[in-house]
Amino acid sequence: MPLLLCLGLALPHTVAAEGQMSGTLATSGATTVGVSGVGASGVFAVTLIRPRARTETLPRMAWGQKPGTAIWTRAALSALQGHAAPLAQTVPQDIADWCPAYPQADAAQRRAFWVGLSSALARYESTHRAGAVGGGGLYHGLLQILPATAKGHGCHARSGAALQNGAANLSCGLRIMARTVARDGVIAVQSGRWRGVAADWGPMRDPAKRKQMQSWLKEQSYCRPLSSTRPKARPAGFLLAQSSEKG
Repeated sequence: MPLLLCLGLALPHTVAAEGQMSGTLATSGATTVGVSGVGASGVFAVTLIRPRARTETLPRMAWGQKPGTAIWTRAALSALQGHAAPLAQTVPQDIADWCPAYPQADAAQRRAFWVGLSSALARYESTHRAGAVGGGGLYHGLLQILPATAKGHGCHARSGAALQNGAANLSCGLRIMARTVARDGVIAVQSGRWRGVAADWGPMRDPAKRKQMQSWLKEQSYCRPLSSTRPKARPAGFLLAQSSEKG
C-alpha cells in the first residue's frame, strides 16, 4: 500500500491519505510531526508533539546570569530532589542566621536556599570558576572538593577532571552537605569542632565571609518572609484624600 508522510514544524497543516481521510494537526508552540497513510487495517494518522523549550524562571544565584550557569542551577535543584533531598527536609538550628523564611517555606523555596548557599560559598572557594584548582592541585571545581572526599561520600564525580564540571561539582557538594547538616543539625556552628557545612568548607568558618553570605541570602526572595515582600497597605484616609484631589 502507498504511504504518505506529512511533516509539519510548528505550523498548522492538513493531512490526507488517498482522499479517504483528512484532518488538521495544529500546534501551539511545540513542534508537531504528523504521520498519516494507508495500511493493511485502513487509514491511520499519528501525531507526535515535541515538548516546549524551558521557559521557567530560575531562582537568583550568586553567580548571576553568566553563560553556562543556568545548567549549574538546574543540576543543583535536581540533586535536591534526589540524593540531596534530606537537606530540604531539615531545619537547621541556626537557620535564622541564614534564611529567616526557611521554616515556613515550601519545598521549592527550601531547595532554592540550598543552591543559593552553594552559589554564595562558591564565590569564595573558586570565584565561580568551574575549572579552578587549588591547594597545590588537590582541590577542584566550584566548591573546591578533594577527590578522596568525593569518593568517600559516594559522589559520581571522583577525579579532579570530573569535579571541574560545574554541575557535577555542585551535585557532589550537596551530597556532602546532606550528610553533615543532617548529622549535626546546623549550617555553621563551632561546638568543640566546626559542624554542618562548616565542617568541610573553610569560608564558612571565617566570620567576615560568613556574614557576607548570610547578608546576601537574606536579601533573596526565597529567604524573605512573605510579609516583607507584600506591598504595604495604604491608610484609608490617604486613599480618600487622593480621590478628592483628583475630583
